Amino acid sequence: MESTGVYKQFASALEAQCHARLGQGLTIALSGGVDSVVLLHLCQQYITLNAGIKLEAIYVNHGLSDNALKWQAFCAQLCTKLNIPFQAVSVEIQAQTRTSLEAQARDARYAALDTHALKNTTLLLGQHADDQVETFFIRLKRGSGLQGLGAMRATTQLASGRYCARPLINIERKDIEAFAHTFGLSHIEDESNQSDVFDRNFLRNQVMPLLKARFIGFVPSVLRSISLLQAQQTLIDEITNDDLAACRCGKELNVSHLKTLSALRQANVVRAWLGNKGVNMPTQKQLFQILQQTLHAKEDAQVHVQLRAGAVKCYNGLMYWVLNKTTSLGEIPMANLEKKTPLGDGRSLVFVEGKGIRKPSKSESITVRFAQLNEKIKPFGKPGRNTVKHWLKAAKVPSWERDTIPLIYYNETLVAVAGIFINADYAAQSGINWQVEDAE
Repeated sequence: MESTGVYKQFASALEAQCHARLGQGLTIALSGGVDSVVLLHLCQQYITLNAGIKLEAIYVNHGLSDNALKWQAFCAQLCTKLNIPFQAVSVEIQAQTRTSLEAQARDARYAALDTHALKNTTLLLGQHADDQVETFFIRLKRGSGLQGLGAMRATTQLASGRYCARPLINIERKDIEAFAHTFGLSHIEDESNQSDVFDRNFLRNQVMPLLKARFIGFVPSVLRSISLLQAQQTLIDEITNDDLAACRCGKELNVSHLKTLSALRQANVVRAWLGNKGVNMPTQKQLFQILQQTLHAKEDAQVHVQLRAGAVKCYNGLMYWVLNKTTSLGEIPMANLEKKTPLGDGRSLVFVEGKGIRKPSKSESITVRFAQLNEKIKPFGKPGRNTVKHWLKAAKVPSWERDTIPLIYYNETLVAVAGIFINADYAAQSGINWQVEDAE
């Protein structure tokens, strides 16, 4: 492909992937390798022809190579020469069990890029067609399903909401290298790329050259297959989202509605539901246990399927995701009525005026307490007095949530169970109340 062809394909992909976001600016993840250097020059050419677009570059120093500071200096000099704003960010990789160094470095890199990039800019990544094919084979080796074999999407969105684009994703490495050669673009060579210890390098150095030599047009053919897989996954996602909407009951899943779906669609709904909560996907065995226990459990059965970050539980016909408890909730003095009161676990109490309880007198101090389940109270509109445990059970609050419900006290008197009921003796038409605001 000629150099002009590379630019045209890049410009077309950039416009298709970014749309109106182009006007908000572009941030290039610059490593100094040939792909990111070519991406930088292509972007500079693009903004020269399309005035008014902000462009910046960020180099992330993982500290994993003795040459990292040399590469950082190279990137800084290159951006100075091209008059492109540049910043370098250092990150520290924390060793984790059961997670590869490559994955840890990638996660740290994305987090650093997202944190330091200008607000609302689209993050441009230099992955190209050969990277895409390598990713496909790595996922194939792991036994990935349809979504995994779809490899990298041309556009993705980080948890923060920032968009990422890969405008070189359909351009082969040979064309990128030819572009760099044509225009005499200097770039660095990461010495670790020659080590076949890493699976990706083994594929790149040993396997891909053989496949390309044997099969003409091999990379474009694999890209077509990946595109078809992505299209099929998109169709499945549309069906899954419709099913998920039908099965949702607030934040939970309605087990009765889930039972009306086929086994494959049930599994898809549970995966999507957990995925929306940021939960790592369960294994096939764990997913089988979730569906088996929830769909076939007796009404009073204690369903509990433990995953890494929490557990799937069932109560009153609903499926819940319950995070592992990491904090112990104690008594909290409420100094200012009208401000948010942090509860110590990411949630907050939010002040509300209107129907509720009377305001406290000057002699009454307000505290928030937890787990006082044997405390007795007569809720407004309910017959008689009984324990908090009794009333929470009547309100169908799951047993594992009852200790975390904020209880509002005036001195030593329980006056409200936040968001659920109030003490009838303290009720006021024009009063105050509090609602629980979940962590974002």
